[in-house]
Amino acid sequence: MPPRNASLLPCGWRDRTGSTVADADDVRRLALALPHVEEIDSDGFDFRVGGKGFVWSYPERLPGQPRRIRTDIAVLYVGDEAEKQALLLGEPDKFFTTPGYDGFPLVMLRLAEVGEGRLAELVTDAWRMRAPHDLASDLT
Repeated sequence: MPPRNASLLPCGWRDRTGSTVADADDVRRLALALPHVEEIDSDGFDFRVGGKGFVWSYPERLPGQPRRIRTDIAVLYVGDEAEKQALLLGEPDKFFTTPGYDGFPLVMLRLAEVGEGRLAELVTDAWRMRAPHDLASDLT
């Protein structure tokens, strides 16, 4: 099993299915390929559509330490609590949450645990849920 820190993965590392393991560059490429996406200047990655965030770097907050931006973990909008719980319970090796995200339809995704194909699906779904109706129809 590959290490959880994507920055430690050798270039071209593949997961158990043979798919290339995802990283922050993949998040950026996939998000920017979607229509009407705006990248916000940040220490990691932060993407919005219609002024609403749909995927960004995880801002890790540990007691007694300064906030640290984790580009090996993506925060994804998932729509509702039911979808959040389904991901957390169904794939705990990939998804997690923290108490600060309780009540929000957001999950954290360990990028090193998913392939590019699954990441594309997750980023596109997050975009669809956040895009205003008149913009969402622009996705072909």
